[in-house]
Parts: sequence; structure tokens; C-alpha cells
Amino acid sequence: MATTRTANAHWNGSLLEGSGTVSLDSSGLGTYQVSWPSRAEEPAGKTSPEELIAAAHATCYSMALSHQLAGAGTPPQSVDTRADVTFQPGAGITGIHLTVRATVPGLDAAGFAPVAESAKQNCPVSKALAGTKITLDAALDE
Repeated sequence: MATTRTANAHWNGSLLEGSGTVSLDSSGLGTYQVSWPSRAEEPAGKTSPEELIAAAHATCYSMALSHQLAGAGTPPQSVDTRADVTFQPGAGITGIHLTVRATVPGLDAAGFAPVAESAKQNCPVSKALAGTKITLDAALDE
């Protein structure tokens, strides 16, 4: 069954002097302020499209990795993923770096690496962002 999730953005004014909000409507979790300075400079308590992409990618990757590990007979105890989305004014999003640390009983580093790479290639958000360079630093917790 297909699902649709909805967010809405409202913007006032020009790009550089204006500001706006983004609301997470499907979940009703909240409305967040956005501005050009929060995107291109310091966040100052506001979010940006890149931060929202980072949140989506980190979550999707963790879910995909967990699913692939369980499917291989080695379900994870935990998966922690960080997504760093780099934005360069004038160039756009120039890259995404995923850092994952997982606790997977019964799996060694040699067995973990290909599953982690496969999850990077196959998570739906990675696929949606295929035009962007995505790098991965994956390791098992010690």
C-alpha cells in the first residue's frame, strides 16, 4: 500500500531578507522557522531544507540497514546514523556523508561492510538523491 506524507512551506519576502515556516502536516509534529541565514550561515534556532534532508536520510538509512541485517540473519541490536548534508550557496547540495555505528551480535566487520554499502545504495532516500554524491563511513561498535 502506498503512503503519502505532507509538509507545507510558507515564505514571506525576498530570499535574502525573508523568512518562513515549514510544517510537518502528516504527523502534526510541529512548525519550524526557516530563513536564508539559517541555510547558508548559522542555524540560530531555525532549520533548513538540508537539515530536513539529513534527518530523512539518516532515518531511512538506519531502517534500510536494520532490514537488510535482519534479512541476512543478523538483526542489529542498535544502529546509529548521522547524515551530514553539505550546502554551498550558488552550487546547491554538494554531498551527503553518512556515518553509521551499529551493534550487530554475530557479525564481524568484513560481513558488515557489504551490507552497509548495500543499504546506502538501496534506501529509498538514497535512491531519491541519486544525483548527489553520497559517501559512507560504516563500522561496528566495539
